[in-house]
Amino acid sequence: MNMEAIFQNSSDFILLGLITHPMFPGLIFAVVFSIFVVAVTANVVMILLIHVDSRLHTPMYFLLSQLSIMDTVYICITVPKMLQDLLSKEKTISFIGCAVQIFLYLTLIGGEFFLLGLMAYDRYVAVCNPLRYPLLMNRRICLFMVVGSWVGGSLDGFMLTPVTMSFPYCGSREINHFFCEIPAVLKLSCIDTSLYETLMYSCCVLMLLIPISIISVSYTRILITVHRMNSSEGRRKAFATCSSHIMVVSIFYGAAFYTNVLPHSYHTPEKDKVVSAFYTILTPMLNPLIYSLRNKDVATALKKMLGRCTATQRIRAGEGSTNY
Repeated sequence: MNMEAIFQNSSDFILLGLITHPMFPGLIFAVVFSIFVVAVTANVVMILLIHVDSRLHTPMYFLLSQLSIMDTVYICITVPKMLQDLLSKEKTISFIGCAVQIFLYLTLIGGEFFLLGLMAYDRYVAVCNPLRYPLLMNRRICLFMVVGSWVGGSLDGFMLTPVTMSFPYCGSREINHFFCEIPAVLKLSCIDTSLYETLMYSCCVLMLLIPISIISVSYTRILITVHRMNSSEGRRKAFATCSSHIMVVSIFYGAAFYTNVLPHSYHTPEKDKVVSAFYTILTPMLNPLIYSLRNKDVATALKKMLGRCTATQRIRAGEGSTNY
């Protein structure tokens, strides 16, 4: 990023928000804030459960804890600023703040792409090679998967953020979005960015193809294995262990397909903002709920934790009344 571009782009941007002129900003604030609290609470609880309960100390739940960490950070880089703008007349974001938001957003969404693909591989090994599961999914391999996901996502951020922010933005400073998403920011550039957008589009498609290929191959092998099973109980367990992941993948990749694969002719600012809101606000809330509601191990661990908390409160209350 050259110094001349930084000097030209030194002034703040203005975020127009999810709805440009909301009639009931207080209602929108209450809804978004409620979703934000539920999402952060659910993901933090999921992380704590996996850390505390020894029955959840398995590769699948280790990867799930990383997904919860990504979702927690993911929603925290966009929603607090959005909530602030709903209550404030000044909806500005600094040039550096915009660059940081773009970098973190790209890193986390890229990391989640790769992590979901690797979680599909984990399910493939568990269903198709259960006897070799401890060997193929040992601690070192799990750590390698997690580090690879974070590094793979950050490469996207390191490549695209400096280029995006190096374009001259000498016209309007109003970004028709609720956060600094690259396509919305590029519309403010003084020069033609069509070549860069095409290259970025190609990069995103290639980035999607890697985890989608892993997911497709993994679940194809899983379906073949399940079809060959003679036991209906074995089939039920196989589908149960994969159903939550399939739902999360369908939700996340469905929104990603619209954003990164569909041609520009299908996009409008309003549609883009709605889809962005779906995977930046709703998806981080849905992921832990899907895994907790559809997973007996997580539900049992949650009941156990709540039981401990209730018992501790009763003991403290009893000690307090005895002392009194």
